[in-house]
Amino acid sequence: MTMTQIYNTEELARLDPQSIPHHVAIIPDGNRRWAARYGHDASYGHQHGADNLIRIVQAAKALGVKVVTFYIFSTENWNRSQDEIDALMWLLQSYLIDQCDTMIENGIRLQTIGNLSKIPKEVQDTIAETKRYTAACDQVDMVLAVNYGSRDEICRACKQIVDDCLSKKLNSSDIDEGLLNSYLDTATWSDPDLFIRTSGEKRISNFLTWQISYSELYIAEALWPEFTPAHLLEAVCCFQNRERRHGN
Repeated sequence: MTMTQIYNTEELARLDPQSIPHHVAIIPDGNRRWAARYGHDASYGHQHGADNLIRIVQAAKALGVKVVTFYIFSTENWNRSQDEIDALMWLLQSYLIDQCDTMIENGIRLQTIGNLSKIPKEVQDTIAETKRYTAACDQVDMVLAVNYGSRDEICRACKQIVDDCLSKKLNSSDIDEGLLNSYLDTATWSDPDLFIRTSGEKRISNFLTWQISYSELYIAEALWPEFTPAHLLEAVCCFQNRERRHGN
């Protein structure tokens, strides 16, 4: 989809095409509350939330965003009921199977962050297959954070650095911010420019805490299944109206 297929002329007039965030990170929060509002169980909300992922990636791509990272299953989510966990894993697998052709048609490359070794083998296989099928797509990266937690990510990186020091691949004097960054799951991409959380919650929730040190934060009141391309445009316009200081 092109920008004009998603946004009208009046909406686009608000946008500075020279100041588009390269990387947008999103906590798509509010699926369960949205489902409860309409008298349904959590799985109903998660299904509708999943349906919104591709739509928002397409809108982001139309705006010129190159990377969209979604927090879809955290290391803390294992504390939920087994029924909900099973439903989420099934949903992830079926979603990737159903959406693979759409990803390819729209130039969307699937990537993941997080410790995939702990999720069911069949889901791991589907993720790997979808990555392989979309590997040549080069218009936008859709990064799914699966069994991801920032503390876990940093611990895994530190363990690998220690191992590499012990095996003489590294010296302790080599360790600095840049080196640690290269061991993180997100080393492939630049840090997020814009960090969005839906549902009005003002928490980071262990998501990309290292990487969002200088990101602009935007809290959207809409629950995730209600978050539209217009909401994304509003977030980007807000981003463009801020002066980024990068700690200065």
